[in-house]
Amino acid sequence: MNGKDHRAPDELRRTLGLNDAVMVGLGSMIGAGIFTALAPAARAAGSGLLLGVAIAAVVAFCNATSSARLAARYPSSGGTYVYGRERLGEFWGYLAGWCFVVGKTASCAAMALTVGVYLWPEHAHAVAVAAVVAVTAVNYRGVQKSALVTRVIVAIVLAVLVSVLVAAFTSANADTARLEFASDITVFGVMQAAGLLFFAFAGYARIATLGEEVRDPVRTIRRAIPLALGIALLVYAAVVIAALLVLGPEGLSQASAPLTEVVRAADAAWLRPVVRFGAVVAALGSLLALILGVSRTVLAMARDRHLPHALAAVHPRFTVPHRAEVTVGAVVAVVAATADVRAVIGFSSFGVLLYYAVANVSAWTLTASEGRPVRAIPVAGLLGCLVLAFTLPLPSVLTGATVVALGAAIYSARKRISRSSAAPR
Repeated sequence: MNGKDHRAPDELRRTLGLNDAVMVGLGSMIGAGIFTALAPAARAAGSGLLLGVAIAAVVAFCNATSSARLAARYPSSGGTYVYGRERLGEFWGYLAGWCFVVGKTASCAAMALTVGVYLWPEHAHAVAVAAVVAVTAVNYRGVQKSALVTRVIVAIVLAVLVSVLVAAFTSANADTARLEFASDITVFGVMQAAGLLFFAFAGYARIATLGEEVRDPVRTIRRAIPLALGIALLVYAAVVIAALLVLGPEGLSQASAPLTEVVRAADAAWLRPVVRFGAVVAALGSLLALILGVSRTVLAMARDRHLPHALAAVHPRFTVPHRAEVTVGAVVAVVAATADVRAVIGFSSFGVLLYYAVANVSAWTLTASEGRPVRAIPVAGLLGCLVLAFTLPLPSVLTGATVVALGAAIYSARKRISRSSAAPR
């Protein structure tokens, strides 16, 4: 090989091992739901919040299993955009990519705004834009540096969450009666809460979208996705139980900053600055990994000219899709400067749930020799995604459906123009 790099000009370098891949997934999940989605989920489910967590986890497990098998089969950047294209056809791949890019762009904005709200509430939008610029600069320097930063962030956030758990579980104000189910539970409310909480579990997709940068992808991806999901589920379940013990469903539903309210109610108010710091770090970690994943899907779609082909360029020194990253960062900065953090959660969940619906159908088409999961898993994942998507708050469903329809219309128009150009004159 003579030490030369024989990659194609737009091909990425495989540098991530199992630990790095798990940390990228955890960086996307740990923090997103804990600091932003708990209160609206509690408002929807009431005392059925734990049921909502369980349902979201089951759907996430099905999606993760389908994604892991597909990512091992197609270890290239793009995630379900690639899987849908290869297994179902060009349109379904495009639609999955469209749902992912718009949904996760909203997620990026939510995480940036979370940084602003916790760090400097009076200037939340300006801080959010600054956070996007800083994270984009880190990603521009290379995925190995991003993975290293993510590892540090995850360690800090887990330490903060452990301190919250200790304060809540040892508090004299903790009451197990607050965990009991009450008459306020409805099936629709629990499902809506699960859909909102799915926002917190979807980070394992970052591992799949980084498939082209993972060493030994068949082995690494199939292990990293369930590992990251399992760790996140344990953390989420513990934090939700702790929050319910000291606040109860009603108190949790009214909290603008749930975990700071948890430590206050647990008579550990001295931890509030620590929790605020943890929220900022967690949101930055999620933002870091989210922009990383969205830019890789943009790269894949640009390669196929569903997006401007110039975005498919890979930096010769840093070996990252630098134009895609800068473009994604710019769009996220604009959204973060104008949007409200709660308004984008439902919209993001709608787009990402449809994205995983395509992933589950794609996994169902795998043969046994291609590593097909048990048939029941993609079927349950598909049904779960559709049910959760359409039980989200009505504004989220209407806005999400409109944006998805717009994406389909753009695809159709582009195809008509392409056929017209190719027709003999």
